[in-house]
Amino acid sequence: MAAVSDPVELGAPWGPVRSEPPPTRFHPVHGANIRVDPSGTRATRVESFAHGVCFSREPLAPGQVFLVEIEEKELGWCGHLRLGLTALDPASLTIVPEFSLPDLVSLGHTWVFAITRHHNRVPREGRPEAEAAAPSRPPTLLMEPYLCIEQFRIPRDRLVGRSRPGLYSHLLDQLYELNVLPPTARRSRLGVLFCPRPDGTADMHIVINGEDMGPSARGLPATQPLYAVVDVFASTKSVRLVQLEYGSFFSQCRPCRLCAAW
Repeated sequence: MAAVSDPVELGAPWGPVRSEPPPTRFHPVHGANIRVDPSGTRATRVESFAHGVCFSREPLAPGQVFLVEIEEKELGWCGHLRLGLTALDPASLTIVPEFSLPDLVSLGHTWVFAITRHHNRVPREGRPEAEAAAPSRPPTLLMEPYLCIEQFRIPRDRLVGRSRPGLYSHLLDQLYELNVLPPTARRSRLGVLFCPRPDGTADMHIVINGEDMGPSARGLPATQPLYAVVDVFASTKSVRLVQLEYGSFFSQCRPCRLCAAW
């Protein structure tokens, strides 16, 4: 975990304080089968299983989470949502590729991660590959109010998908209380962000229902604009954006029970 002496604010790691970024929206450039609602916050694949690639309208700020909730599923297809980042400007694409993997990635400067039904944490540098298959932290740790990812501290509440949203439902539904939802289920929330490093590169992190999956890509060009990529692929039919309120940021992620376990 990076130690930073100066205050870190969203959008300005290791730099001066800046205001929160604007709400996230989908880019008007997207796959041929995608329809984005007038608010720019919901993307639906209207036919087939492909041509569902979407982008963020603006480049992400460092530490900003591009968070989507799965709203609709479609039976009969194999495969699920894909998520990542690209240094390609969506407006520069003559044609949006049919698939994020491998088509968009093959254009270069793009890092996309396939979300699976039984998704596990990515092993860290210098750790055995078996770490990826290790059991996740006990659900009680998900009660921590903040998620610490490298130098950023992010309010956890909206990161977590709820099995049964509604008044008092948590009193009746253990899944709601423990925040345990499969990554590909309806109402699961999946996010992507990047964390700059002192050498000018960045790590890409995937967040699934309030849990950091670890760096899924390293060496991203932190000095270039990075757009979120969401591929509404196969059994995932519709997603909506969830807006976060970041509040106060601190000089670094102070040690907490969550960090100690990780």
